Amino acid sequence: QVHLVESGGGLVQAGGSLRLSCAASGRTLGNYAMGWFRQAPGKEREFVAAISRSGGSIAYADSVKGRFTISRDNAKATVSLQMNSLKPEDTGVYYCAGVRTFAVPTLVREYDTWGQGTQVTVSS
Repeated sequence: QVHLVESGGGLVQAGGSLRLSCAASGRTLGNYAMGWFRQAPGKEREFVAAISRSGGSIAYADSVKGRFTISRDNAKATVSLQMNSLKPEDTGVYYCAGVRTFAVPTLVREYDTWGQGTQVTVSS
């Protein structure tokens, strides 16, 4: 399996921006659809964004459409999540996930490889 490590989290004021990165090692990232999920305290992990193996298909949760952008660079084995116009409700631990599929999965149970997560805190 591919090994995933997230970075880029931190504390930001509402309206600000952060860019999360997910570095992959161990396998060819281009064989994996990739997703970003988040989990707030006391809540279930939820879908944020996903991108297909080639980057040609992308899906977003309604709550982040128009504010977040997912991208990938298979040559550099990285997946990024640019987050703009951040809101306090975007606060949580953000996880990068991968699965070998041609689809663009949006459910937690569809992914079999996860990073350790990075904390994002948006203050009001």
